[in-house]
Amino acid sequence: MKYRVNPKNNDRLSILGFGCMRFPKNQKDTEQQIIYAIENGVNYFDTAYIYPGSEKTLGNILAKGYRERVNIATKMPHHLINKYDDFDKIFNEELKRLQTNYIDYYFMHMLTDINIWNRLIDIGILKWIDEKKGQKQIINIGFSYHGGTEEFQKIVDAYDWEFCMIQYNYLDENEQAGKKGLKYAASKGLPVMIMAPLRGGKLVSNLPKEVYHKLDKSTKKISPVEIALRWLWNQPEVTVVLSGMNTMEMLAENIRIATAAEVDSFTKEDHEMVNNIRNIIKAKNKIPCTGCNYCVPCPMGVDIPTCFACYNDRELEGRVRSIKRYIMNTSLKKHSHNASLCSKCGKCEIRCPQKIAIRDELVKVTKTMESFYYKPVRFFIKKIMKL
Repeated sequence: MKYRVNPKNNDRLSILGFGCMRFPKNQKDTEQQIIYAIENGVNYFDTAYIYPGSEKTLGNILAKGYRERVNIATKMPHHLINKYDDFDKIFNEELKRLQTNYIDYYFMHMLTDINIWNRLIDIGILKWIDEKKGQKQIINIGFSYHGGTEEFQKIVDAYDWEFCMIQYNYLDENEQAGKKGLKYAASKGLPVMIMAPLRGGKLVSNLPKEVYHKLDKSTKKISPVEIALRWLWNQPEVTVVLSGMNTMEMLAENIRIATAAEVDSFTKEDHEMVNNIRNIIKAKNKIPCTGCNYCVPCPMGVDIPTCFACYNDRELEGRVRSIKRYIMNTSLKKHSHNASLCSKCGKCEIRCPQKIAIRDELVKVTKTMESFYYKPVRFFIKKIMKL
């Protein structure tokens, strides 16, 4: 197993982290996989308050003599915080579930814009963090993020964070926080944890057939998993890559790849392969947006690149998942950024290098992603988050 050093505290973190959102249904299988991961050098385990049963399961296993060998990362769900006492209520429940008296890496979960952080400040989060760090119940404080680059940078600058987590993979290189956000956080000395490195498995099992053909014909015979993970670990700004491994085969394969991965080890052929794969996927996009972000900020707040990315991802992720992602990334915020907010002023089109008819395309996005089910689904997701 390879490790990268957290510049904030010199922690040696395994470059492969164990994502605990979806454990196997069989408790015995889960325990076998977690212990195997630890014995093979994985020392970073990521869970959350809202992952059903995850914290309790992880706590039960680590209590068998493994707690001090790993770093536990878990998260505070901001949408469940309405008053100061809620911080302790949730945090103490997490400590109980995890059977520990401290959390190594504690996240503010799923921040999407600076307004959410400011709301937590109004409730008293800064005082609460100081108390928990003073009592050594929280060792490192950070945030996980879903949203655009500009808001990400605002959040990075809003507090003296000790780490962060973003969605990042070769397909999302210029979306959400993106490479620009990754480099910005790293320039501030923040370790950056990566979620969705395989887009929830879509960069493995749901690629266009042309991609599999190209990989089979390559001289290295590299797999979709390996090319995606090595692309991430090739970048020095990436600290830990989380993978939701729920089979022993998947776990063993990822550990094998992580054992050999190095910074700046990508060859010219590797870079060409990723570019070819990306181009094949992008060629199926309905809107030729490159995610350059020249079109934003929009006067009405529309996150144009994200709207287009979710619309295009219907081919890769399917209609239901792409709409869910659209709602999560544009509409579950204090100030929404969805396509129907467009006032058709045209300022974005003047700045677009691709000469996209953005106003017309946003109409298509609205019709497709905000149809009759948009408001009920948004309401349902908010309800699920509160539960």
